[in-house]
Amino acid sequence: MKKKYLYISFGFILVSLLLIGCGQSHSDTSSDWELTPHDTVNQLENMNMTIKKGTVSKTGLTVVFQNHSDKDYLYGEFFSLEKKIDGEWYEVPVIFEGEYGFNMIGYDLAANSEQEWSIEWDWLYGPLDVGEYRIIKDILEVKEPGDYQEYILAAEFSIES
Repeated sequence: MKKKYLYISFGFILVSLLLIGCGQSHSDTSSDWELTPHDTVNQLENMNMTIKKGTVSKTGLTVVFQNHSDKDYLYGEFFSLEKKIDGEWYEVPVIFEGEYGFNMIGYDLAANSEQEWSIEWDWLYGPLDVGEYRIIKDILEVKEPGDYQEYILAAEFSIES
């Protein structure tokens, strides 16, 4: 009789572990991954941010800003990465331990101009796995000191093998 309960208990534990394992089928949706806070991106008219062809690697890329407006804008070194998982954008978890920051510098993006900006993220995110990603950048329209409008730009890219 004791053996019967032992087998039943063992079977219950085994089935429970299998169910828990099946519920976590996609490692990218672990507790470290959070949905994007950016519901709206690329809403700035006459402004594009694209990925420069041939620059994507697992640890960095180059974006191209194309300002087709008559306004000047500013952007900084801050960026974030997101990965598309099951049709939703999730923030890529930071691997850097401790506190980190970005240089507080403003790069001028003049009216009717194009500018490239290269970034290496391995220090912050490590090398990326295969998948669909996007880089997020903020850009500012400065009206006068202390008065500005912030816009969020996104450019999608893929990491393949």
